[in-house]
Amino acid sequence: MSMATRTDTQSPALHVGDSHDLIRVHGARVNNLKDVSVEIPKRRLTVFTGVSGSGKSSLVFGTIAAESQRMINETYSAFVQGFMPTLARPEVDVLEGLTTAIIVDQERMGADARSTVGTATDANAMLRILFSRLGQPHIGSPNAFSFNVPSVRASGAITIERGGGKTVRQTFTRVGGMCPRCEGRGSVTDFDLSQLYDDSKSLNEGALTIPGYSVDGWYGRIFGGSGFLDPDKPIRKYTKTELQDLLHKEPTRIKVDNINLTYEGLIPRIQKSFLSKDVDALQPHVRAFVERAVTFTACPDCGGTRLSEAARSSKIKRINIADACAIQISDLAEWVRGLNEPSVGPLVASLQQTLDSFVEIGLGYLSLDRSSGTLSGGEAQRTKMIRHLGSSLTDVTYVFDEPTIGLHPHDIQRMNDLLLQLRDKGNTVLVVEHKPEAIAIAEHVVDLGPGAGTEGGEVVFEGTVEGLRASDTLTGRHLDDRASLKPSVRRRSGVLEVRGASVHNLQDVDVDIPLGVLVVVTGVAGSGKSSLIHGSVSGRDGVVSVDQAAIKGSRRSNPATYTGLLDPIRKAFAKANGVKPALFSANSEGACPACNGAGVIYTDLAMMAGVTSICEDCEGKRFQASVLDYHLGGRDISEVLAMSVTGAGEFFGAGEARTPAAHAILGRLADVGLGYLSLGQPLTTLSGGERQRLKLATRMAEKGGVYLLDEPTTGLHLADVEQLLGLLDRLVDSGKSVIVIEHHARRLDHRPRPRRRPRRRPDRLRGHTRRDRSRTLHPHRRAPRRLHRHLTHAHPRHRATSSLTRLDSSHSALPG
Repeated sequence: MSMATRTDTQSPALHVGDSHDLIRVHGARVNNLKDVSVEIPKRRLTVFTGVSGSGKSSLVFGTIAAESQRMINETYSAFVQGFMPTLARPEVDVLEGLTTAIIVDQERMGADARSTVGTATDANAMLRILFSRLGQPHIGSPNAFSFNVPSVRASGAITIERGGGKTVRQTFTRVGGMCPRCEGRGSVTDFDLSQLYDDSKSLNEGALTIPGYSVDGWYGRIFGGSGFLDPDKPIRKYTKTELQDLLHKEPTRIKVDNINLTYEGLIPRIQKSFLSKDVDALQPHVRAFVERAVTFTACPDCGGTRLSEAARSSKIKRINIADACAIQISDLAEWVRGLNEPSVGPLVASLQQTLDSFVEIGLGYLSLDRSSGTLSGGEAQRTKMIRHLGSSLTDVTYVFDEPTIGLHPHDIQRMNDLLLQLRDKGNTVLVVEHKPEAIAIAEHVVDLGPGAGTEGGEVVFEGTVEGLRASDTLTGRHLDDRASLKPSVRRRSGVLEVRGASVHNLQDVDVDIPLGVLVVVTGVAGSGKSSLIHGSVSGRDGVVSVDQAAIKGSRRSNPATYTGLLDPIRKAFAKANGVKPALFSANSEGACPACNGAGVIYTDLAMMAGVTSICEDCEGKRFQASVLDYHLGGRDISEVLAMSVTGAGEFFGAGEARTPAAHAILGRLADVGLGYLSLGQPLTTLSGGERQRLKLATRMAEKGGVYLLDEPTTGLHLADVEQLLGLLDRLVDSGKSVIVIEHHARRLDHRPRPRRRPRRRPDRLRGHTRRDRSRTLHPHRRAPRRLHRHLTHAHPRHRATSSLTRLDSSHSALPG
């Protein structure tokens, strides 16, 4: 065997390949960026700071990450590009030194009811292989343990045309793990027919009470014109055949108004359109309908596990795959660590690494059967990180959007360690962040500002964290903020009783929540805060709930349309000019015919990036020229939509244009710090923090005595938090009760120092959980089961259970 000899030679001081150590951005003008130029060091951790709406996401996601993805897409053939989303080149003069960008954002994971934490991270796939190899009795391949694969049996005859020809009988069998009763969903449904229709009315009288099934809509026309039903006969007078056709008829092709359509009964159509998604991910009005009309109960055949009896019968060390998916991931990791089977050694090691990553990232309290649609934005983002932690890729750019969202201060250090771990593997890590604890680990900081919207879009500081702290920027001044406790506290006006709360990991929690004061509920991630408040308080009469769900909107949506502000404005214009309100909507009769009210013309170039150009007919104003001849207070509708919230508040607050309804909505927008937004700015250009506050301002208009806010500081700069606190204080001073689920230290210090008096039931073990007794909604969202019978120990730090902390005059609930 020969050995190659190596002669070390003197290498130059710097190889030319090592000179590309910067990402250079010159002249970026995406959204509100004003010719921004920065140099970002590679293989370092860079944090981008600034107030909400200052341009952080426009620079990091809209410019750097977007161009990286566009250039990668262009490496594929034209045929492949035809199946990929087309990305336009960001508006920037020069972009150099880009590497492959991997984006880990806050978008919630797929809302499909079949998607779980295990399927989203491939942990389930490895468990299925493990049980197919080691499970006793052996029942088949990994498909036999999958709740998404049904069992299939078929038989028939085939003719082999060879020689004289020969007919052979063939049988085909595939063993799947899907429960045949619930089809792998874990629950069966029962419909309250009185919530689907008013049987005293006919279809033409609007009998159907399902969202989207109005008489004038497509579904109303389908049912009324199908020919199977008499649209003028009250439903209570239907024959059995007609009622069967209304509720259960199989998909059938029909023709309505010379248009070919498919008719299907109400119940299968609802199951496909509403129940195929996770209920928590539905729009609020649709979710309210589902909760009224549909009762979910655990499947009696599989007990909510989704799996067939055969799949549940195969076990490893007295544990079947349903048990493995139902227990906490931290406990499952201990169980896998105890498997000593050399035949599947590499598989066990890979599964062990994935499960340990969950624990390291602070998600050890989850279970693999947890529906992915029920994860918060922060949990979803960290779940996406799992697959990157063990990746062998180096010299790529990881882009994170506020990775500390939803994390207790205790858990932020763990997230910081993970970000540094990615950097130490030779990767470039770009983080958009507001939390001082996360900013502190940056090696390079880019602060954008000085304000938000048109007042931002500039780099006001670039350098080290110490330099930022010493600078006079808004971020630098707030970096070391320490809040003082209030000198006096309000007296409560009553209590909101919660008794026996046992949703998810809650352990028969009893708590009295004070009314007429500002209450903060806190605790580590997974301690049961959201389960306690959303499971026991949200939905009561007089409770207005503002959750973490991101608002959705197309490029036609804007603050005026989302908040309902456009309605009183249109009516005011119509009244002043004696015409129809519809003329003053760019989505209705007043729209420019050339661009259909979009203001721009979109040219589709197939697999190449589309081209957007300003509409020449309306010059980007979105309205017909004749509509712009109508004025209110000397302004046309396009000029009003171009106003800022502050300017519009003055315009509609007095004089000829005085409109109290519009002025009230504008006041709420200003209260949450959005005075700089223009009324017609597309929602697609708003930052996460701006969208959060826009939703908050809209929900504040709802009448109620109790306001429930789930982490309202999400996406907010430290300076923006100050304004939010003032708004919450004014709400309480006006006689409202405010309950806030929050981790932000600045937010917690705003309420009085708590005096905690724990009440724990002596007959219950800490860490022991049980299933939700009601089983009326999401029976598959059980609390993760613990392995006390099968494990000798589990690390207490991995247990994220909820214990009761009594609420008293300190006005603070602290589960966990």
